[in-house]
Amino acid sequence: MINCVIIDDEPLAREGLANYVREVDFLHLTGTGENPLELITLLDQQPTDLIFLDIQMPKMNGIDFLKIVQNPPLVIITTAFPSYALEGFQLNVLDYLLKPITFDRFFKAVNKAKDYYRLIKESVQPGIHGVGQGDDYFFIRCENKYEKIHLSNILYIQGMQNYVTIYTQKGKYLTLLNLKNLEQSLCNKQFIRVHKSYLVSIDKIEAIEGNEIMIRSHRIPIGRNYREQVINQVVKNKLWAK
Repeated sequence: MINCVIIDDEPLAREGLANYVREVDFLHLTGTGENPLELITLLDQQPTDLIFLDIQMPKMNGIDFLKIVQNPPLVIITTAFPSYALEGFQLNVLDYLLKPITFDRFFKAVNKAKDYYRLIKESVQPGIHGVGQGDDYFFIRCENKYEKIHLSNILYIQGMQNYVTIYTQKGKYLTLLNLKNLEQSLCNKQFIRVHKSYLVSIDKIEAIEGNEIMIRSHRIPIGRNYREQVINQVVKNKLWAK
């Protein structure tokens, strides 16, 4: 059972979401509130696994709350303003529901939450194993299936709190893993940490310009604390000079 709370300053919106929650057997509504200050109180009072969070609210909006809170539960944003979608995903929200919210769209979002919740409960992080010397692939759990990831196809990996997006030559895959653990697992497989949020394949680096790495059409930032290591490991021994 997933314990969830609804935070929205509109009574009708709260009631509509509450009715949807009651229709889903794996959701349990533990509280509602009108703004993030009430949410903070709810989080202190009881375990919460999922937050349905509005953006435009009095006292503090949802985006500001996500910027200051440490290690929040899973978050699904609910709002009438599509312009906030990109910023919301940059803050690692699970999904984005645009009002008026249909039940079909709501059900799709909470099923995604169920998959992530199950992964968390199964303690995926301790189960990450190093890639052996002879291994050239590994599997990840991606939504409702297991995806085979070939090391040679990985371009780079972006970390976002408790999950990562693995960018490959075939496409990108989102899964619940920790970037630091992945770095340790791939450390002997020609990958390098270039930023607190990025791990790249050395072989796929096409150019380094300023504080950015170019891989195909992607531009990956180089963190200030990582630049010297990147230059030494990637460029120095391969640099042809006059």
